[in-house]
Amino acid sequence: MNLPAYFLADLPPEAALTPAMVNAACDTLRRNRAKYLLPRSTESMIALLCEVASDWLQPENRFRRLALELGPAETGFSAAVLQSGLDAFFREFTPGNFRRLLAQEVGGALCVTGDDWRAGRESVPAPHASSPAPGYWRGPELLVHIAAGNIPNPSLMSLTLGLLTRSAQFMKCASGAALLPRLFAHSIYHADPKLGACLELAAWRGGNRELEGALFAHADCVTATGSDETLAAVRAQLPSRVRFLGYGHKVSFGFVAREVLREEEIASVISRAADDIVAWNQQGCLSPHVLYVEERGAVESDQFAQRLAVELAQRELAAPRGAIATEEAARIDSQRAIYETIAAHRADAKIWASANSTAWTVVFEHEVTFRFSPLNRFIFVKPVPDLPAVLRGVDELHGRVSTVGLAASPAKAAELAREFAHWGVPRICPLGRMQSPPLTWRHDGRPALGDLILWTDIEL
Repeated sequence: MNLPAYFLADLPPEAALTPAMVNAACDTLRRNRAKYLLPRSTESMIALLCEVASDWLQPENRFRRLALELGPAETGFSAAVLQSGLDAFFREFTPGNFRRLLAQEVGGALCVTGDDWRAGRESVPAPHASSPAPGYWRGPELLVHIAAGNIPNPSLMSLTLGLLTRSAQFMKCASGAALLPRLFAHSIYHADPKLGACLELAAWRGGNRELEGALFAHADCVTATGSDETLAAVRAQLPSRVRFLGYGHKVSFGFVAREVLREEEIASVISRAADDIVAWNQQGCLSPHVLYVEERGAVESDQFAQRLAVELAQRELAAPRGAIATEEAARIDSQRAIYETIAAHRADAKIWASANSTAWTVVFEHEVTFRFSPLNRFIFVKPVPDLPAVLRGVDELHGRVSTVGLAASPAKAAELAREFAHWGVPRICPLGRMQSPPLTWRHDGRPALGDLILWTDIEL
């Protein structure tokens, strides 16, 4: 890959990183932030990010081509899966979406850098003369990201939010998963070298106390995405003055209401369900493990499962899953063997699976308890009489659910959303959109941009 060595992650594999190199990089980032990043207006940042995203959506874009050519070997995702996931991500980068995000997270307040842009100024009423100023917000001087390696979009979003907060950023990529964050950072550098100089990326295997100790000593705020064990290990290393934002392991599921299980709608519902299963091969926290399907629809729940299997077979032809590790394939084979045995002895259990491969699997069973999928397009379909049965089935997941995807009539969807929100689900969306959250998405129910910034209240 012919990319200039702008970042530590660009160094050849034989180059050994040292704490001194990390220290020097952090010092440089702080200096560059003061010179190149702080003077930038919010509108200029939005324009730059939208320009970069627009370029990524062009088939001839150099960075996009490299992602689709080299990405399958590093990530295991096929080019079709990468293309679909990256396109959905970058299509969210519009001026309107960024302004909605800022209006949601900071209202009419100003960045402390003196920015003259007010988020949502058209919709925020002018304050009365006696009203206090809303105050100022500011981002961390040096924002450190500990990135996960399962899917790229969270890493790309972390860098995006950091630029909006005018923070210098150091991203520690997961070992063997630096390609797509590197390409995104290079595309920012290509569009504006001065802003690119406020970013640093490196990759090393987690648990290197010397490198991580040097990095954390410079950080003002650290974000980390990964397993609960990873988050605990990172938190334990941080100096007490450093703010920590952790995004641990979450799971998601879908719910299909009986009124959409009719011939006029079933093809669309099946297609949307397949969209969520195929997207990133279920590797993200937003991907469904289980689809709960209400009984007594015109199309029965087992017919739903059978049609879903047909759809997944067709998706494998159009957008193949890609290669997976031997251990992952073994987990799928093990789960298949279990359910093939169950289906052989019980009329209310069925399984459909790709022949001569682990490319996709649909398991149908009359057991409401949530099951963790081995992922990689392995989905459980579970018939339920009503919503209370679903809530009983997921009762042990309190605090661990990320998203529920709904297929229901508008009136029923509003009712279901209220019930799921009362139960504690942080995000509820239409089926088919589970792995494509909007730019304004509050990650795990928390304000993604708002969590990064600090405020100064003005009471004059």
